[in-house]
Amino acid sequence: MPRINLLSQRLANQIAAGEVVERPASVVKELIENSLDAGATRIEIDVEQGGVKLLRIKDNGQGIHKEDLALALSRHATSKIAELEDLEAIASLGFRGEALASISSVSRLSMVSKAEIGDDASGWRVEAEGQDMNARLSPAVHGQGTTVEVRDLFFNTPARKKFLKTEKTEFSRIDEIVKRIALSRFDAQFNLNHNQRAIHNLLPAKSEQEKQRRVGLVCGPSFVENSVRVDLEGAGLRLSGWVSLPTFSRSQADLQYFYVNGRIIRDKLVTHAIKQAYRDVLFHGRHPAYVLYLECDPSTVDVNVHPTKHEVRFREGRLIHDFLFSSLHKALAQVKPADHFDGSAMAGSAATSSGSPSDNYGGSVGQFVGNNSNYAGGQAGLGNIEQQSHLGLTEPRVPSYYNYGSTPSPAAIQNQLQSLEQLSGENSEVPPLGYAVAQIHGIYILAQNKEGLITVDMHAAHERITYERMKLACLNEELVMQPLLVPLSIAVSASEADCVESKHQDFKKLGIVLEKVAEESVVVRQIPSILRNSNVEQMIRDVLSDVLEYGSSDRIQAHQDELLSTMACHGSVRANRQLTIPEMNSLLRDMEATERSGQCNHGRPTWVFQSLDALDKLFLRGQ
Repeated sequence: MPRINLLSQRLANQIAAGEVVERPASVVKELIENSLDAGATRIEIDVEQGGVKLLRIKDNGQGIHKEDLALALSRHATSKIAELEDLEAIASLGFRGEALASISSVSRLSMVSKAEIGDDASGWRVEAEGQDMNARLSPAVHGQGTTVEVRDLFFNTPARKKFLKTEKTEFSRIDEIVKRIALSRFDAQFNLNHNQRAIHNLLPAKSEQEKQRRVGLVCGPSFVENSVRVDLEGAGLRLSGWVSLPTFSRSQADLQYFYVNGRIIRDKLVTHAIKQAYRDVLFHGRHPAYVLYLECDPSTVDVNVHPTKHEVRFREGRLIHDFLFSSLHKALAQVKPADHFDGSAMAGSAATSSGSPSDNYGGSVGQFVGNNSNYAGGQAGLGNIEQQSHLGLTEPRVPSYYNYGSTPSPAAIQNQLQSLEQLSGENSEVPPLGYAVAQIHGIYILAQNKEGLITVDMHAAHERITYERMKLACLNEELVMQPLLVPLSIAVSASEADCVESKHQDFKKLGIVLEKVAEESVVVRQIPSILRNSNVEQMIRDVLSDVLEYGSSDRIQAHQDELLSTMACHGSVRANRQLTIPEMNSLLRDMEATERSGQCNHGRPTWVFQSLDALDKLFLRGQ
């Protein structure tokens, strides 16, 4: 082995560049973040040949003083932190002081800046190239702010240049970076040009409507039309933004933006919490779309765990996980059919509250907003779920809500005629899902409201209604425990055994009695009786894995919900069952009152809507 030598400054900078500057998009990210930290409200990004030939970032921020320009290109030189206490509560996007030094070591860098306060009427230019790293200072004409030009990226490291993709691919990555940052700073204007062609001109967004418009420009209008606005606070945290309706899902996790104090991150704890919130309503294999902003005390989150600052570490990971899950779970549950007819889903379904949101299934089940007695069929409701006092010992009995084959009474027929008259009345009140007019193929219910035609999958809709009521009954029942006749011994790792010992009470709240009996062995003595037929060992291993990884687990709830979902599916109205008009209307009214009624237990949509305009286009009316 050679003797130990001190690396040269140039080589050290190039090694650091390998961590910070992966591709042209990495340069754009670092420079835009510097501009925003400098208070810029207008940022112009010029790109040529996918960023390999030229990257130019111009801003109107505070600028850099003449005496600091050369120092700005040195390693670990920054104005954003000075002491260890500053590092423990980072409030800026950049703070390492490595970006400019790393970029200048693998490119030809030129920076012109004029400070906000100074005696010089003009700005100053500093230049550096990768070979010598000697900064050269000269006067230049420039307005307030800073312009950074990066030319010939990786010209002195050809091995790195070989790993770059095509010009189109590299620019698409730059475009994605600009979009992500634009979503985090609505107050700033972003202009992006590629090969002298304007790509984006995102104006500052101050009002809620302008912010929504920017989200639509970045994520697409379909996302805005099919998303829910959330804004919740609790436990010193605030979560705001947009989450997609379960019916607007993606085959890939490509439309997911999550920000912590304005910094976009990718975190498995966050991803797990959001995935759990959608567990009950998302079709298998699909991914939700969201743009979410989490605000918390900077001292409770460590952003200094990765050179590119894409990852963070939360001091109270379990608190963050539970807050995200309960907030989104609550927001998605509050979406009712009425919200879809208020202009957009987000217009009437904002979930805003103060205090810690509680994760529960209760609320307005069976109580549709308004007076159901005004609606035909409203008084012939599905009825309340039967009391299931032995829910933990025997299978829950699924109540029969319909008296199939019954002949509609004259009063019911008269009620239906009155409801059809209300549809044609201008001032009459019509429920969101309207009134049933027919049943086709024994599967679908056709209903008419004031805006158009609604088609309902009656099995899927009834399945969700039954499922939610069974969950509510389980929640109101005291958890029934069942001791195992023969305690189950499970071999685990030492860390898992220690977890069982330290979190004994937490497991007991889940309905599990676990004991550590050896360094790598635990014994299961008691489980929830409703899960007595499940694979207990695998379930315990999954719960332990979740608790170690995220600080909590909802595996027990998931297993219980899965069982209730199966029961609800088998106990719901099946295809080819002929329903009377009052029974159909009763189902529609319960859909309007039931949480998550837009999707069945498996994530399939329960109803679709076609407006009169869409129907007119199908038949070329008015053309």
